[in-house]
Amino acid sequence: MSPALAFASPGPLVFQLGPFALRWYGLLIALAVLSGLALATRLGKARGIAPSLIADLLPVLVLGAVIGARAYYVALEWRQYAGNWPEALAIWHGGIAIHGALLGGSLATLLYCRRRKLAFWPLLDVLMPAVALGQAIGRWGNFFNSEAFGLPTDLPWKLTIPFANRPSPFLDQTSFHPTFLYESLWNLGVCILLLLLFRAASRGRIQLLPGALSCVYLMAYSTGRVWIEGLRIDPLCLFSEPPFCSGGLRMAQVVSLLLIVLGGLGLWWLYGRQRALPDPSGLTT
Repeated sequence: MSPALAFASPGPLVFQLGPFALRWYGLLIALAVLSGLALATRLGKARGIAPSLIADLLPVLVLGAVIGARAYYVALEWRQYAGNWPEALAIWHGGIAIHGALLGGSLATLLYCRRRKLAFWPLLDVLMPAVALGQAIGRWGNFFNSEAFGLPTDLPWKLTIPFANRPSPFLDQTSFHPTFLYESLWNLGVCILLLLLFRAASRGRIQLLPGALSCVYLMAYSTGRVWIEGLRIDPLCLFSEPPFCSGGLRMAQVVSLLLIVLGGLGLWWLYGRQRALPDPSGLTT
């Protein structure tokens, strides 16, 4: 086995100067946001969406995503916060969920569209490749934090986890599935798929109806999340405790399956029924 394929985090800090500490997770999130903004702006121009609209949406979208990600996590892990509700607001202590971010970000985008009198689906479609790219970048924050890893493994691409970060059932294990890498690569693939579809539509090779790209994202991302979540040992569980959710449900898998169904129904509605998706902003596309 090649040691070059073995991963080990150098730690969560980029550097620290007195009380100021720059963390990899925050740096990567900032990079993800900026990269997503650049991509969404470029795609928006191709669809006649002014760059200023994307720039104005960004802070609203990020705020909605952060609130949604934290609220979703706290709701499913309330047993950790019962009797200490101020800790539920301490997002800097960790604890966010991507499905909550997607829900919160979508709601923020909807409210923005209503306020600015914009059609919802065309705007969401240009955001989806940027979201996938941002996820691909942001997942590396889990690597530097030595978190969100998978079951023990002896594969060549194993991830070494410090003793302090290992759950109690795996204290005697050192190498784990690098699920952060799996999801990062999967999200990058989703981004490329969406961009290829966008390019083909721009050249008249295929017809992408408003909302179609968003439906493809839901199905493509969620398909990868279903199998990757099955490897993780820190899932959000319903009616049970991690690491195995014995007798319970892995919420990310349940939600992902629902999103696959919703995405499939959306595409069937668009191309099977040949009808436009209802626009929640109240406008027609």
